[in-house]
Amino acid sequence: MLGNSSISRVFFGFLFVVWITFCLTLVDVARSQQPIPLSVVKLWASAFGGEIKSISAKYSGSQLLQKKYKEYEKSVLVEEIDGLRLVKKLAKDMEEMFHKKAEAMRRLVEAAEEAHLQHEDDPELQYEYFNAVLINEVDQEGNSVELGQEFILQPNDHFNDLSVNISLSVVQVPTNMYNKDSAIMNGVYWSEALNKVFVDNFERDPSLIWQYFGSAKGFFRQYPGIKWKPDEHGVIAFDCRNRKWYIQAATSPKDVIILVDVSGSMKGLRLTIARQTVSSILDTLGDDDFFNIIAYNEELHYVEPCLNGTLVQADRTNKDHFREHLDKLFAKGIGMLNIALTEAFTLLNDYNRTGQGSICSQAIMLITDGAVDTYDAVFAKYNWPDRKVRIFAYLIGRETAFADNLKWMACANKGYFTQISTLADVQENVMEYLHVLSRPKVIDQEHDTIWTEAYIDSTFGNMGPVLMTTVAMPVFSTKNETRNKGILLGVVGTDVPVQELLKTIPKYKLGIHGYAFAITNNGYILTHPDLRPLYETGKKRRKPNYSSVDLSEVEWEDKDDFLRNAMVNRVTGTFDMEVKKTVDKGKRVLVMTNDYYYTDIKGTPFSLGVALSRGHGQYSFRGNVTVEEGLHDLEHPEVALADEWTYCNTDLHPEHRYLTQIEAIKRYLTGKEPLLQCDKELIQEVLFDAVVTAPLEAYWTSLALNKSENSDKGVEIAFLGTRTGLSRINLFVVPEQLTNQDFLTAEDKEGVFNADHFPLWYKRAAEQIPGTFIYSLPFSSGTENKSVVLASTAIQLSDDRKSPIVAAVGIQMKLDFFQRKFWTASRQCAALDGKCPTSCDDDNISCYLIDNNGFILVSEDFSQTGIFFGEVEGAVMNKLLQMGSFKRVTLYDYQAICKIYAESSDSAHSLLDPYFATFAAVKWILTELVIFLVEFNLYSWWYSDLTVKAQRAMLVPCDTEYPAFVSERTIKETTGSLHCGDCTKSFVIQQIPSSNLFMVVVDQECDCTSATPITMEPIEIMYNESLKCERLKLQKDRRRPDSCHPFHPEENSRECGGALGLHPRLPVVLLLSLLLTLFPR
Repeated sequence: MLGNSSISRVFFGFLFVVWITFCLTLVDVARSQQPIPLSVVKLWASAFGGEIKSISAKYSGSQLLQKKYKEYEKSVLVEEIDGLRLVKKLAKDMEEMFHKKAEAMRRLVEAAEEAHLQHEDDPELQYEYFNAVLINEVDQEGNSVELGQEFILQPNDHFNDLSVNISLSVVQVPTNMYNKDSAIMNGVYWSEALNKVFVDNFERDPSLIWQYFGSAKGFFRQYPGIKWKPDEHGVIAFDCRNRKWYIQAATSPKDVIILVDVSGSMKGLRLTIARQTVSSILDTLGDDDFFNIIAYNEELHYVEPCLNGTLVQADRTNKDHFREHLDKLFAKGIGMLNIALTEAFTLLNDYNRTGQGSICSQAIMLITDGAVDTYDAVFAKYNWPDRKVRIFAYLIGRETAFADNLKWMACANKGYFTQISTLADVQENVMEYLHVLSRPKVIDQEHDTIWTEAYIDSTFGNMGPVLMTTVAMPVFSTKNETRNKGILLGVVGTDVPVQELLKTIPKYKLGIHGYAFAITNNGYILTHPDLRPLYETGKKRRKPNYSSVDLSEVEWEDKDDFLRNAMVNRVTGTFDMEVKKTVDKGKRVLVMTNDYYYTDIKGTPFSLGVALSRGHGQYSFRGNVTVEEGLHDLEHPEVALADEWTYCNTDLHPEHRYLTQIEAIKRYLTGKEPLLQCDKELIQEVLFDAVVTAPLEAYWTSLALNKSENSDKGVEIAFLGTRTGLSRINLFVVPEQLTNQDFLTAEDKEGVFNADHFPLWYKRAAEQIPGTFIYSLPFSSGTENKSVVLASTAIQLSDDRKSPIVAAVGIQMKLDFFQRKFWTASRQCAALDGKCPTSCDDDNISCYLIDNNGFILVSEDFSQTGIFFGEVEGAVMNKLLQMGSFKRVTLYDYQAICKIYAESSDSAHSLLDPYFATFAAVKWILTELVIFLVEFNLYSWWYSDLTVKAQRAMLVPCDTEYPAFVSERTIKETTGSLHCGDCTKSFVIQQIPSSNLFMVVVDQECDCTSATPITMEPIEIMYNESLKCERLKLQKDRRRPDSCHPFHPEENSRECGGALGLHPRLPVVLLLSLLLTLFPR
C-alpha cells in the first residue's frame, strides 16, 4: 500500500505541475492578447507633454513675449490687407525700376548710332584696344602682348568683389574670329564712344550691373571692364550674337520650317554638317518663335511624326526633343524638293490661319547639297507676289554645281544664301539669316525694348549662379546711303538680377505664407518662391529647362489654368483656391487657402501676382513707439534684421553700400543721411518690435546666469523672429559647444528670413493652435542635424481669430536631452506600489514619438531617428491611414530630375567641342581625297571611333508624384489592431498635449515585418506615346509681343548672300533681275 501511495503522490504531483504550467501559459497568452492599456499611454503622453512644454515655454520666453504684445493690444491698429491695391502698388514700383533700366539702354542706343554716323570705315585702321582676354598679359620678356596693355582692375563690392574697372570697358572677340579684322577694328573704334555713357548710366543708377554692346560683327563690349579667362581648352566659346537677348532684340517673332535633305548624296560628313546646322538654327529660336523640322527625299519625313502638320513653340524642352531625333536621320534615295517646299508653304499658310504661332515673320530654312531646279512654279503658287515667306538656303559641302538654283530661290524670296563646307563654318553662316530678318525693323527705326525670360548667370564671383533677366535694344545704322539695306549694328543690354525685383517687394506686407511672383508673356516664371532652377545643391548645376518652367507647374492645383491665363492676358483681378504648399525640402505639406491678386507690369512683357493666405495672412497691424526708445532697443548686439529685406536702399549711392541696415536706419531717422531712401512704414514697425521684444534679452540673460538652470546644457539656443524680419538670438552655451552650428546662419536657408519666405520654424508654428509648440528635427543640412530638436510657437496679438501672428519664438535643444525626457516619462505609472505593469522598456512593445507629418523623433533604435514612420511600421501606418488618424496628401513635382540609364555616344558633344570638331574636319579632308574610290563608306568607317557607345547614368527633367502625410487634428487618441497572418497586432496612438507630437506604442509579439513599408519616395509619372504626343501638341495660352516687323517695302532684297566660286548662269541672273523689278516688295 505504501508503495502504491508513493506512486499516487508522484502521479498527482506531476499532474499538479502540468496544471500549474498550463495555467501560467494561459495567463501569458491572455496577457499577450490584451490590448495595450490606453490609460497608461495617456499618462506617459501627459507627463512628457507637460515636461517638454514647460522647458520650451520657460527657455523661449513665449509667455513673457505674449504678455508684452498684449500690453500694446489696445494701441495697435489692425487692418485687413487690400490685396488688389497692394499688387497694383508693387507693379508700379517694378515698372519704375524697369523703366530706369530701359532709359539707360536708350541712352546707349543714341550714343552708338551717333558714333557710327560720324565714323567713316577705314580698311587700314590700326587701333590698340583693351582685349578682354589679353589685358595685363606679358610675354616671356615681360613685355605686354599685342592688345594686352596694362588695365587697372580693383575689387568692387557692388560687383561682389570682382576685380573690375568702372571707368572703362573691355572688348571680347570670339575665339574663331581674328582680333584685328578690319570690320572688328572699325566697330571697336567707333564704339569707344559708349564708355562715357556706360559711366554716366552707372552714376545715374548705381544699382546697374553689367552694361554691354553686342556687335553684329561678333565682338562684345562690356562695362565695367573685367578680365576674361578661357576654359581649360584655351577657348572662349561665347558669341554675343547667339544669345537670346541679342536675337530677341534684333528680330521679330517668327514661324520657321526647317527642310533637311536626306537623299543619298547627303551621306557622311554632309549629313553631320546638316544636323549641326539644324541644331544651330534651333539655338537662334526663342520662346516667341514656332517651328517644325521636315526631312525629305522622295518622301516627306517629319522628324517628330507626332507633330505632322503643325508647329510647336521653340522652348528649351521642345528644341531638345527635336535634337534627340536628329540622330535618326539617314541619307538614302532621291531628293524631291518640290514636294518638301509645297508641304512647308501649305503648313505655314494653314497654321497661320488658325491664329496660332507668331503671326509675324515666316521662313523656310532649306538645308541641302543642291537643287536641280529653281521651282519657280511652287513659289509663284504659294509665295509670289507678296513673298511673305522668306527662303534661307544653306548649301552643304564644297560642290557648287547647283548653287545657282539655291541662290536664285533665296534671292527671289527675300532670303539669304550661304554655303557651309565644314563644321567650323556652321555657326557664322547660320547667323546671317538673323540680319536679314532684322532689316524691316531697322528700316522702320523701331527700337523695341525687349526683356528676356529668367536665366542663370555664373559670372558674379563667389555668389555662384544668379538668376537674371536682361533688357535689350537694337542699334541701327542711320546713314542715308545704307537705309534700304537695313543694317543692324548690334544690340545693347544690361542684366537685372531677379533679386533686385524681390527688393521692391515688402515681405512684411505679404504675411508669413504670402509671396509675390511674376511671369512672362508665355506663362513662364520670372520669379516664384517655388522655382528651383538648380539641382545637386553642392554643385549648383542648372536644370536643362529651368528657364521655361510654366506657372501651371508650380501652382498646379489650378487645373483649369485660370490664374495663369488671366496673368498671361495681362488682366487685373482676383482668384482663390486651396493649395498644398511643401516646406522642409518637400518633406512636409501645409494645406491652406490662398487669395491671389494680379495685374500687369506696364512697359514689360511681365505680369505680377501676389498670394495671401486666408486667416492670419489677411491682416496686418501698426504699432507706435517713439524713435528714441525704438533706436535704443534696436541697437542691441543680439538684434539682427533680415539680410535680404530692404529697410533702406543702400545701393543707390556708393557711400551707403558699407552701411548695415541698422546703421542706415539710424542715420535715416537722425537726419544724417538725407539722400537715403527708406521704407518709413517698415522702419516704424521694426522700432515697435524692437521695443516689445527687448525684455526677452534680460529674461534670457537671467536664465543663462542662473547656474542651477539648464545644468546639463540640454537647451542651447533661444530665438525669436517678428513679422518685420527682426530677430533676437541668445546662446545658453558657448558657440563652440553648439550641436548644430548652421542653425540661424546664412547656410541655413530655410531657417532664416529670406527675400521670399519666412523661416520654416516660424511658418510651421503659425499653423499650430495658439499656445502650443511645434517640434521637429531639421532636415536642412544632412544627418548631423538629427542631433538637435527645434521647438517653436507663434505669438498672436490678441485672442481674436482675425488677429495677425506678430512673432514666433523657440529653442534648440539636444536630441539626447529631448529623448531622455521622453523615456523618463514613459516609465511612469499610477500603481501605488510603483510596480508598473507596462513600460517602454518591455521587450514585447515598441514606443515611438512621431510628429504630425509622421517623422520619428524618438525610437529605441536610434538609427530610425528622422525616418518616416511608415518605413519602420508599414502595417501600423497603413492602419492609421485607414482609421483617419493620418491622411495622405498627393503632391506633384513638375521640376523634378530623374536618373536614367541610356546608351550614350560621345558624338553629340563632339560637334560642340572645338577639338573634336577640328579632328572631325581633318578626317573629312583625308576622306575627301579617296572619296572617288569608296564614296562615303570610308567616312562611315573612319567616323565610327568617335561614337563609342556606353551605358551611363543621365539626369533628365521629369515629372514625379509623391505623398506627404498630415495628422488629423480632431483625433487626439485611438487604439487599433490589425491581422498579420495568424496573429493580431495591437497599437495605441496618443497625442502629446500642447504639441504636434504623438506617442505610438506598438505590440511586437505579432510579427508584421512582411507588410509593405509606406515610403515618401517620388514615383516618375510615365506618359505613354499617345499622351506624350498630346503634351507636345498642347499649346497653352500665350500673349504675343506687341511689335512685329515681318517685311518692309523699301527693303533691298538683292543683298541675299553668295558663295566662293559661285558663277551664276546668265538666264538665272536675268530672270532674277526681272522678278525683282516686277515684284519690288
